[in-house]
Amino acid sequence: MLGYLSQTRVLRLAGLFTWVMLGLPLVYSQYEAVRRSGGIDLPPLLLFVSYLAFGGGYLWLTRGLRNGGHSAWYDRAILVLLTISALAVSFLSGSGLGSILMMVAAGVIPWMLPARVGVIWLLVSQLAVAPVYYLFLPFSLFEAVMQSLLYGGFSMFIFVTSLVARQQTDAREEQRRLNTELRATRVLLAESARVNERTRISRELHDLLGHHLTALSLNLEVAGHITEGQAQEHVHQAHTLAKLLLTDVREAVSQLRDSGAIDLAAALRPLTEQVPSLDIHLEIEEPLSVEDPEQAHVLLRCTQEIITNAVRHARARNLWIQVHREPPGQVVVQAHDDGVGADGIVIGNGLRGMRERLQQCGGELQIETHRGQGFRLRASVPGVPVLMLGAILEGVD
Repeated sequence: MLGYLSQTRVLRLAGLFTWVMLGLPLVYSQYEAVRRSGGIDLPPLLLFVSYLAFGGGYLWLTRGLRNGGHSAWYDRAILVLLTISALAVSFLSGSGLGSILMMVAAGVIPWMLPARVGVIWLLVSQLAVAPVYYLFLPFSLFEAVMQSLLYGGFSMFIFVTSLVARQQTDAREEQRRLNTELRATRVLLAESARVNERTRISRELHDLLGHHLTALSLNLEVAGHITEGQAQEHVHQAHTLAKLLLTDVREAVSQLRDSGAIDLAAALRPLTEQVPSLDIHLEIEEPLSVEDPEQAHVLLRCTQEIITNAVRHARARNLWIQVHREPPGQVVVQAHDDGVGADGIVIGNGLRGMRERLQQCGGELQIETHRGQGFRLRASVPGVPVLMLGAILEGVD
């Protein structure tokens, strides 16, 4: 059964199971104490509040670990609450149960803090339980410190195991992103190859066959003027067939040029598939084709960067992407998410690279964000107006 669960899910269930099992001796010991005293005092009540606070904090922190962990200030505040609750359980119960809770907390520390800071946090929190062993249990000061370090060693093992799990999760996400980008690029290359081949064929038909048929038609017209009788009738028939054939060639060239554009929807859809922890709502105007392969590549990279930012930085659950054409022919990508947003725009390498790509092809980038309102982005590239494009295609002959 566990084979069908992700490693982050197993980590969460294992920690919750340990927390529940730890509550059994805690409940039994406090029940005996209450039965002997004949009433409920304040320390047992605070003990169970601390115990429940630890479970609630652990349940909150282990949500969505496959997204790469949590780095928000309130998550780290809950990590502090988790540590304080474990220490409170030890001091209020006069036992080493807090050290075991620290071992459970060690599984989420790598998802909250950098590795070096996490190790220091782990060792300090375990040593903080040493006074319990020295004051409430029959341990000398040296034995109390050694006991804390012993639990620290167990906690370090759990910490390293969780750290490896996070690194593997990050590696799988990076591999998924690269595979998705590769699939989208492959579609774009196939579309570009199709466009180039159609363009080459249309040029060959126009330059070779079209010119030869035009010369043949002119010669047949001249022959019709210098021949008489039955021969002239056959020349006129041949001239008519040559004109029909030339018309067919021109129509074939026009059709090849009309269909010689990249299907942008086919290139963008692979990017939105199987993105973990993010629901992407893609809306593309049909049909939507881009004549310039370089512009199609820029739009592909911009869409990829939008999805990456929504997953890594915006911490969004939903992402809406609209791709459409606006007069006089420019292609526009509009996106917004339901993430945390920000007070200001910080231009990183991703957004800077997106803006540079758009500027190289004459496009522009607009970004808007507010705290608690997510990110809004508009990227556009210039295009050939539809009416002008039709006139160009009609005038190639």
